[in-house]
Amino acid sequence: MKPLVSIIIPAYNSGRYLSATIRSALGQTWDSKEIIVIDNGSTDNTAQIIKDFENDIVSITMSANNGAAAARNAGLAVAKGNYIQFLDADDLLSADKIESQLTRLNNSATHLSICRTVHFMDGENHTLVKPDYSWFDADSDNPVDFLLKLYAGEEVLPGYGGMITVHSWLTPRSVIDKAGSWNEELSVDDDGEFFCRVILASAGIKFSEQGLCYYRKFTGRRSLSSQKNLRGLQSTIAAIDLKYQYLTAKSNDKLINRIFARHYWWTGVLAYPEFKALSKRCIQKATALGYNGEKYVGGPAGHTIANILGWKAARLIVHYQQVFTGS
Repeated sequence: MKPLVSIIIPAYNSGRYLSATIRSALGQTWDSKEIIVIDNGSTDNTAQIIKDFENDIVSITMSANNGAAAARNAGLAVAKGNYIQFLDADDLLSADKIESQLTRLNNSATHLSICRTVHFMDGENHTLVKPDYSWFDADSDNPVDFLLKLYAGEEVLPGYGGMITVHSWLTPRSVIDKAGSWNEELSVDDDGEFFCRVILASAGIKFSEQGLCYYRKFTGRRSLSSQKNLRGLQSTIAAIDLKYQYLTAKSNDKLINRIFARHYWWTGVLAYPEFKALSKRCIQKATALGYNGEKYVGGPAGHTIANILGWKAARLIVHYQQVFTGS
């Protein structure tokens, strides 16, 4: 029998996009599938849209508005699939995405699969946009090496870094069970922390040349991950702490300290001056790990100020400019 794939879609006030997302899941050429949509406490017409699609394949799970991680866990709790496809409620999959990745996996219960991503602006015809090409468009049998290259960025490893979207992955349920569920304490970088554990729990990654995932981007709307509020920064730092712990438990590669020193430093700079205690902790952590890279994170004007007066002065000027302009 064909393995069952569970497509898990967390949805919060997603009425504008959800129909297209569900249709892209229903349109998968892989017919052994179930689609679990979690209404995450929506106050718009999300629940009604899900009910309009409800059938033997599409089901609805009601959940309190406790965040995307909790919604995905609610989906995992009822999922019956051998493989898991996470799909956000405003994103899309090409029709051959899942089948192409399952072909690459060849019934593996220990490997993950990724595909290319198309980044498109809301309102744009996603089918006319070319996919991104990256260094991770290849197989990898070394999870630690893969993560180090993903987290490094140009400053540490030129040519590496980048972003892998949540719905690019197709994951055996057995690997998720080994890695553990989503961390519901995190609001920012919950996907980064989760897939760090999942990748380390796997035997490697199979890249699929066929199949695409489509990632919708917005102008004039700040995503949760870009909000530098206290909760968001605390979550960012907690995710950095956890990923550092996971990798140092697996490897003593000196690159780990260089990579995470950079992450701590950048977060510390962004937290200043509004959250000075968090900033101080991150800067101290970065210094202890031997950070010796760029001291200021920001635009050209800020860099000029930082070179003359220091990064704290540059951040103060930028902060008060944002307060006065409301940006």
